[in-house]
Amino acid sequence: MNDSPVSSTQRPAPVVLDVWCELQCADCRDALADLRALRARYGDRLELRLRHFPLEKHRHAFAAAQAAEEAAEQGSTWPYVEAVLDRVAELDRKGEPLLIEIAGELGLDAEEFDTALIDGRHILIVDADQAEGKAIGVTGTPTYVIDGQRLDGGKSQDGLLERIQEITDRLLAEQA
Repeated sequence: MNDSPVSSTQRPAPVVLDVWCELQCADCRDALADLRALRARYGDRLELRLRHFPLEKHRHAFAAAQAAEEAAEQGSTWPYVEAVLDRVAELDRKGEPLLIEIAGELGLDAEEFDTALIDGRHILIVDADQAEGKAIGVTGTPTYVIDGQRLDGGKSQDGLLERIQEITDRLLAEQA
């Protein structure tokens, strides 16, 4: 039996920011600068959680969401997401072969990406995210949810970074 007390220096759980994203969305690509700024400011005190919301108007968005889930399986969610978003215009032209190409460029198992896109092993995750997004009122991307508040960046991202920082700062102060 271990009688040692729980350490008082345990870190509190990170603040969670759900990022409803679509990987063929130019607005989501533009939001990367804000996400990078948040990572730089908060480090592991803020968990950026990718949530999928593929839009019907983008024919490769659903496959891209599945590929992002395969990247997560291989331990490389955000590097993969950022690489795909950085090539949004190219994705429109090349489609699924680009998703596999990017995986290879990042040193991921590209053959496994190809297989995952064929066998659909990540479809349920993407479908569940999209259904949850619709249920909470997500209509476009990027949309953020933090502390139960939905912040819609689909029409304009002006002021969203500052609002997310205000909420994060408040939540972190409450944990202290």
